[in-house]
Amino acid sequence: MSANRTDAVLPDDPDRQRSRTAAKGDVASHRAEPSLGSLVADAHTSFSTLLHGEIELAKLEVKSSVKNAGTGAGMFAVAAVLLIFSLTFGLIALAEGLVALHLWRWVAYLIVFGFLVLLAGLFVFIGIRKVKRVKAPRQTIATTKDTVTALKQATSKS
Repeated sequence: MSANRTDAVLPDDPDRQRSRTAAKGDVASHRAEPSLGSLVADAHTSFSTLLHGEIELAKLEVKSSVKNAGTGAGMFAVAAVLLIFSLTFGLIALAEGLVALHLWRWVAYLIVFGFLVLLAGLFVFIGIRKVKRVKAPRQTIATTKDTVTALKQATSKS
């Protein structure tokens, strides 16, 4: 009877209760410790899940950005078309203004035409000067050649 009494955990004896729980936990923890392989598999699964989540988030953000960029580009295109159409009316108004200054109509429209040809010529001249300033990306070409040479040397050694 005394053996039953010592094995029984009395609610009034918290130290004894803790020691029995700790002993059971030690045995259970030794049995429940995962192997290295299962830890690696869990880490791989967790990393894979995290990576896929990040990729999905990036896709959503890029999709939203691309949609906004497309809408903005469309608005710019509409504005450009409207501007081109309005230029026609502006040029007609300019020619008619010259007619109001007592020029013959054909002379007024010829002046506007000449102005547009001069303006186009100016833009061509500026464009040619800018194109002549275009240079090859020398530093990028040099570093690329160095990289190719280093890779060739590394592969030839092995």
